[in-house]
Amino acid sequence: VAIVPLPFTLITAMFVHGGLLHIGGNMLFLWIFGDNIEDRFGHVVFLFFYLLSGVAASLFHIMLEPGSTVPMVGASGAIAGVLGAYFLLFPKAQINTLVILPLYISMVRLPALFFLGFWFLLQVLNSGASSSGGVAWYAHIGGFVAGVAVALGYRALKPARNR
Repeated sequence: VAIVPLPFTLITAMFVHGGLLHIGGNMLFLWIFGDNIEDRFGHVVFLFFYLLSGVAASLFHIMLEPGSTVPMVGASGAIAGVLGAYFLLFPKAQINTLVILPLYISMVRLPALFFLGFWFLLQVLNSGASSSGGVAWYAHIGGFVAGVAVALGYRALKPARNR
């Protein structure tokens, strides 16, 4: 007997994580990018946007990986939606980024457009690995695209002078 009806697991899964590193990484990205999107959308609209992004991410993953037996947990898809909105609404913002290369470790400032574009490219390239390793790459892609779509709608509905 299921404690939570199956359709509701699209939401509840966003609040379960696979460990401290998983939740820590998600919260780091939410902390860096989420406050600007929440300021832009407002608290209530941001909450609905966040949940919608997470559900869209899960549905995209389910659509492309219908036979997957790996449980989907985490807020990564919803946070990917936040990243997609940030990508569109704050492309010129600068992101402090830790770069680790052989014999080189440094903090550099990168344009959000580059940082998030590179992040999205990594998701697409890794999606060929399917859900192996327990990462729902398609959920990241679906969430990001949902975030871009919502941000496009937001820009169309809100004149620039009111943003």
